[in-house]
Amino acid sequence: MFVRFVFTVLLAAVMAAPLGSAMAAEDPVVAVVNGAEIRLSMAKAAHKSLPTQYQKVPFDVIFPGLVDSLIDTRLSAADARKNKMHEKAEFQSQIARISEQVLQRMMLNQIMENAITDAAVRARYEDEVKKVAGAEEILARHILLKTEDEASAVIAELKKGGDFAELAKKKSTGPSAGDGGKLGFFGKGQMVPAFETVAFALKAGTYTDKPVKTQFGWHVIKVEERRKATPPSFKEMEPGLRDALFQEVGADYVQKLRIGAKIARFNIDGTPRETKKPADGAGKQ
Repeated sequence: MFVRFVFTVLLAAVMAAPLGSAMAAEDPVVAVVNGAEIRLSMAKAAHKSLPTQYQKVPFDVIFPGLVDSLIDTRLSAADARKNKMHEKAEFQSQIARISEQVLQRMMLNQIMENAITDAAVRARYEDEVKKVAGAEEILARHILLKTEDEASAVIAELKKGGDFAELAKKKSTGPSAGDGGKLGFFGKGQMVPAFETVAFALKAGTYTDKPVKTQFGWHVIKVEERRKATPPSFKEMEPGLRDALFQEVGADYVQKLRIGAKIARFNIDGTPRETKKPADGAGKQ
């Protein structure tokens, strides 16, 4: 069953293989099928293209099954050519589509290698650190209630000496109730505006004397501590920064290609799309 499953993903594996890697010096032949070589790089590419649960299996353990599947693919492909499947229009159409995908991948890889350098990632990190410099974080708890009256009743209990964390455990409807309403440290921009405005106006050790309404319900908020924000380390932020740059560079590349290109779009049935006429006065100086 596993070998059959692996067989179904081998085309994706070949597509994912680094171009030109098959002739690398550290890429030995691992099988020969009727004179055609299968190299280690192909087995590694097949491993990487498997679903996550199979990628977790050590490569040396899964290696024999991958090679068997690659052998079966070669044999099946040879049989398909013998039966002239490669001359069919369906094959030619899919090859054309795959060729465009490979070319796109090659071009994007080249652009990313040139644009997403270590220096570029470090520069982005420095920019993000500057945004955090001087910013403040607060450590807060909250009690979330369904109605304003319920929130007012909780505030009344606090004024009588009630313990905020215990009241949160007993009365809060929010997911942090089990932890006494603790939200941890957070900075501006991380909470909804109505909540954030009130929370950052509180002094450490104080709570709201009136219920605070948000789209989630009615809150009673307590600020326990205030401190200067400490930016994450470069190591912590690097993966996210690289992902952000990847998205930005890719989007910018595609947008530049679209500028000046003649693109026509049609409806699902192939009929021309109606172009919206500009409103009266639109485009006039």
